[in-house]
Parts: sequence; C-alpha cells; structure tokens
Amino acid sequence: MKTINDFNFENKKALIRVDFNVPLDEELKVTDATRIEAAKPTILKVLEDGGSAVLMSHLGRPKGVEEKFSLKNIVATVSDIIGVQVKFVADCVGEEVDQAVADLQNGEVLLLENLRFYSEEKAGDKEFAEKLSKNGDIYVNDAFGTAHRAHASTAIIAEFFPENKCFGLLLAKEIESLEKVLGSSEKPVTAILGGSKVSSKITVIENILDKIDHLIIGGGMSFTFIKALGGSIGNSICEDDKQELALSILKQAEEKGVKVHLPVDVVAADAFSNDANTQVVDIHHIPDGWEGLDAGPKTNVGFSYVIAQSKTILWNGPVGVFEMKSFSKGTIELGNAVADATADGAFSLVGGGDSVAAVKQFGFADKVSYVSTGGGAMLEMLEGKTLPGIDAIIN
Repeated sequence: MKTINDFNFENKKALIRVDFNVPLDEELKVTDATRIEAAKPTILKVLEDGGSAVLMSHLGRPKGVEEKFSLKNIVATVSDIIGVQVKFVADCVGEEVDQAVADLQNGEVLLLENLRFYSEEKAGDKEFAEKLSKNGDIYVNDAFGTAHRAHASTAIIAEFFPENKCFGLLLAKEIESLEKVLGSSEKPVTAILGGSKVSSKITVIENILDKIDHLIIGGGMSFTFIKALGGSIGNSICEDDKQELALSILKQAEEKGVKVHLPVDVVAADAFSNDANTQVVDIHHIPDGWEGLDAGPKTNVGFSYVIAQSKTILWNGPVGVFEMKSFSKGTIELGNAVADATADGAFSLVGGGDSVAAVKQFGFADKVSYVSTGGGAMLEMLEGKTLPGIDAIIN
C-alpha cells in the first residue's frame, strides 16, 4: 500500500483528492471542520517536503453551477486550519486552472472549484478525469468519504498516474483501522450495531460474523428481532418484512459461535417527543400506544459488561434517539463503556454518521481509538466490498 510517505514532493505538485464536503450554515460558514482538519497532515507533508498542493473536492449535490455550493465559501476556513493562505480558482479544468497551477510555487496551496459542477465527475468520465490529471505530478487520494464511488476524481483519474499515485495519511489510516477490526484483531471482538433499520446492516452483519465474538444489537433495529422472537413491541419502529431475516441472522450467529446481545429493557414513550411521558419496561412487553426510544438501565449494564471484556470494538449506530435529551442516556452509557475499554487497552473504531455525531456531541471523540470520516465507505468495507477509490491506487 503506497502512501505519501513513499514519495518526496520536493518541487512536485501533489494533486490531492480531499473530502471537503462539510456542512455550511445559512451564511455559508463552515459549521463542522472535522473533514478539513483530517486532511491537514497530508497537505502539510507535501508542503514540508518542498512541494505544492492542488486540492480538489466536491461539496453538496449541486445541479450544475450553484453559488451556495462553491468551494470559495470554505477558503478562509481551510486557510486557518492549514496555516497557509489558500489560493482559489473558480473552475477545476480549463485554461484559467492551467494558469493557476503553472503559477503555483512550492509551499503554496490551490483549491479548485467544486468537481460536481461538472456532471462528468459523478459519471466517471474518462476525458474529464484526464483533464483533471493535468493539475499535478503525483495523485494523492485522501478522501475516504467518497472512496466507494467510481467517480472521475476518485477512481478513474488514477489511470493517468500509473507510477505516481498513493494514499494520503487519512485514507491510509482508515484502511489500517478497518483492517485492524476485520483482520488482525485482538480477541474478543465486539461489534455494536444500532440505528433504525436492520435492512441497511444485513450485509455488514453477514460479513462480520466470521470475525467477531460478540454482536450487540441496539436502537430501532432491535425491535425487529424482538418481534421476530415473539415479543410485544407496542408502537416501536419495526421492519415487519425483515423478521425472518432477523431469525436467520440469530441462527447464523449461533452456528458460528457468536454471542448476540439484544436489549432486555427500554425507555418507552407515549409519543415521539422529548417531552413525552416515559416508563422503563421489559422490551418483550411494551404496552400498546408506547414506543421504545432508548435502551433501559438493565440493558446499559449488560452492554457495558460485554464491552468491558472486549479487546477490539466496532461501533456503528446509536442505541436510542440520542438527539433528544430524554432518550440519550443509552448512547452516552455505551460511549462511556467504549471509552473505558479503550483506556484499558482495547482498540475501538467508531463510524457511520449517527455514531460519529453522537461521539462528538457527548465528548467521546478523543476517548476512542479512531473515528472514521466515511459512513457509506466504511459500511461497504465492512460488507467486504472492494472500494473503487482504494482499488484504483492499489492496482
């Protein structure tokens, strides 16, 4: 696996695919700069070697050229984080870009305009990829968030750099962390899967059963399992058409010697609201008109006990509606348990939009081993799929 550490960038222009798809507020100011901060070490390595960096990214889902999706809106934030005044050019291919790249001096950083202003980017257009490839001497992919897409700037472009292509430090760390969980992991290995739907995690579960010892299932998806096992779940969320699948997953787990841990009690509410009336009930006996919105106290103790015994932990998905304070306790307790196990020497990887949001919101980001920056890409890797953006660098 070639990374930027295998190259010296002196007098070279690094063309870096970053993932600066960051949230902006109504005034078009960056509200969460995590992804920009994550790319900083890669950019600095190039500059410290005595080279220059040309950055390309997408932002949002524009339909053609849309001012609110222009990357010029993030130039100030990128400059602040990297510590270099970043230059900007209002296109990503063409004469104006050619000139800006030619004028770029060692130690300088140039940000190109939103790649998705061109439909050719998502289409994986080879001609467009070739035009982009003219913007640098060495291609660096550091965008894990888009590694599962066969887009022009993530997969196709690598063809034009047969010898001069590599992973950035962030993408290399993502691959390494996932391989640590899926491959050379220290046992016992525990996977915590939450969120609302079993259907979005089926392939993940089936792929990781051979690699784990414990599977904790929480959040909305647990009700599909409980109902399949004959429980009464009241008005709780449930995928009725996935009950047989849930039973089949439990059977596969048993055959492979994987211990499955389901919630035993829940905080049930009489409405989907922070101000609803609540009661703690056995998860198999939720009254009609009530829905489970958080893990209950006995469940929290049980889950924490399993996590405390673990040496490798994968966490994808919350175990309650943590966005509402009344139903955040289960996810916070889970975070505390993962943080404690990490402090005791376990390796913990957190990924997937909602779990990342939760660890940030409750202050766990620095207490786990690694927080993944790519939700969809991480899930596809866990499903055992080959990611085009990674494949393009390796092969």
